Amino acid sequence: MNKLIVSKERKEYLKSIRSKKYLVLFTQILILVAFLAIWEIAANKGMIDSFITSQPSRILQTFMNLQSNDLIMHIGVTVYETIVGFLLGTLIGILIAIILWWSEFLSDVAEPYLVILNSLPKVALRANYHNLGRRRNACNNCNGNCNIFNSNYIRKLKWIFKNR
Repeated sequence: MNKLIVSKERKEYLKSIRSKKYLVLFTQILILVAFLAIWEIAANKGMIDSFITSQPSRILQTFMNLQSNDLIMHIGVTVYETIVGFLLGTLIGILIAIILWWSEFLSDVAEPYLVILNSLPKVALRANYHNLGRRRNACNNCNGNCNIFNSNYIRKLKWIFKNR
């Protein structure tokens, strides 16, 4: 059998790298625990305003309360939508890239528009700044009163026509 022979120096070198990695991880965890402990003590002693900065125990308690209210399900839905959106965007982008690569004419036509789109900030391409999933038919969080029309009246009209 062909057994791999490793020198004593190589073993010591690998051991030193491994011990350095464990020391770095231990120090990082120690810094995090110390930071959280100092934060909790400072909030309990009144050295910092816990209303503004909260404190780790309250954050943990709030997280536990949220977890009992289907937080995990909502996180799962968010992760699912993120993955599906990423995959759809990637697939559509690949298809557009293939089409532009395949057709020189379409590539020449689309080039100035793609350059302009690439120079725009990505948040400027979002469709609606105000209704970020809070509720349906909401504008600027103003209970249905929009600059153009009152969406509450539209809901009432739908109800009137539906029940006739």
